[in-house]
Amino acid sequence: MLAQRAVPVCGHLGLTPQSVNIFGGYKVQGRDEADAEQLLADALALEEAGAQLIVLECVPVSLAQRITEALTIPVIGIGAGNVTDGQILVMHDAFGITGGHIPKFAKNFLAETGDIRAAIRHYIAEVEAGRYPAAEHSFQ
Repeated sequence: MLAQRAVPVCGHLGLTPQSVNIFGGYKVQGRDEADAEQLLADALALEEAGAQLIVLECVPVSLAQRITEALTIPVIGIGAGNVTDGQILVMHDAFGITGGHIPKFAKNFLAETGDIRAAIRHYIAEVEAGRYPAAEHSFQ
């Protein structure tokens, strides 16, 4: 309905923070084949329904690649490896102010630079060069 009314829609699949308690905590989604197939089907359904992009969070790199290759709309990863069309990282994770749980995919760019503006520039440069997310920030 939203897409039919020219309202931009962004789908969000994998770990959705609002559902973290339903998933039993911060857990990688789509590791077994049935769950992976369901996420792929959901991504295709979102595209068919008119979503303009999809965010994939906390999914194995191989699944992120399958979904990215299957869709014609952009796929943005957060904890989905460097095989998606783009990256996003929550500012608190990028600056190391997470307040407890530090996601595996997070990297503290502020600690490396000591300056917020420099940290943002460093993040952009790392993503553009394909150095972030690296294997240590990804799920297999």
